[in-house]
Amino acid sequence: MNENANKSGIESLFRLISGSKHCVAFTGAGVSTLSGIRDFRGKNGLYKMPDTEKMFDIDLFYKDPSVYYTLARDFIYDLDEKQPAIVHLVLAKLEKRGMLRSIITQNIDLLHQKAGSKKVIEIHGSPSEHYCPECGYRTTFEKTAPAVRRGEIPECPGCGAVLKPAITFFGESLPARAIEEAMKESEKADLMLVLGSSLVVYPAADLPGITCKNGGKIVIVNDMPTHLDHYAVLHFNDLETVFSSLEKML
Repeated sequence: MNENANKSGIESLFRLISGSKHCVAFTGAGVSTLSGIRDFRGKNGLYKMPDTEKMFDIDLFYKDPSVYYTLARDFIYDLDEKQPAIVHLVLAKLEKRGMLRSIITQNIDLLHQKAGSKKVIEIHGSPSEHYCPECGYRTTFEKTAPAVRRGEIPECPGCGAVLKPAITFFGESLPARAIEEAMKESEKADLMLVLGSSLVVYPAADLPGITCKNGGKIVIVNDMPTHLDHYAVLHFNDLETVFSSLEKML
C-alpha cells in the first residue's frame, strides 16, 4: 500500500508499531541525508563524484591508503560535526519506550548511537575503531580523526603500518557476528521498518526478505523504488514527514 504520509497512513503505521511484539528498524543512507551526510546512489550521491567508488576498494587501500584517507576526510572524519536527525531521534525514543527492539544499520556514521540508541547492529562495520592489520593494535575514532583532518595518514605507534578503519570495504567479508545477530533479529521481527535504503547492497538487502519469509510485516519509507515494495504493508516516500508526524504521537 502506497501512502502519501497523510494522517490515516501515519496512524496506521503507529498502530503497527504499537501492536508489534518485536519491531526492528533497518536503516540505510537516506536516514542520514537529513543530517547533511550525502548518500551513495541518490541523485546527488557520492558515487556521482569522480573516484568515489575507489574509497572502499580494499585492494587499493593496501596499495595506496592515501586514496581512502583523502576521499573519506570530509565524509567520515568530520562526523563530530554531524548531529542526529529526526529519524535517529525518534528511533531512539521508540527503543527507550520498549516499542523498538533493535536497529540494523548499513550506515557507518555513528548517528544512531549519538541519538541514544543502545541496540545498534552495524552490518557494514564502524569507524569507531581503527586497527593495525600487521600487529593488531587498536585505537578509537576520536584519537584517529584529528590526524586525518590534518591531512595525515594515521600509523600504528607500534610497528608503523597504516591503520585501517573497522569498516567493511568492497572485497572484505562483512563482520560475522553482526551479520549473525542481524539475521536473528530479522527472523524474530514481526515488523521491520525499512528506512532510507534502496536495498541494492547484498547481503544486507536480504534481511527484510527474511522477516517476510518468517511471517513478519515490512514497512518501507524510501524515496526510491526497492525490489520489496510489493511486500510492504505500508509504503511512504518521505522520511522527514513520516517521522516528524510519528514524533507527535509519542
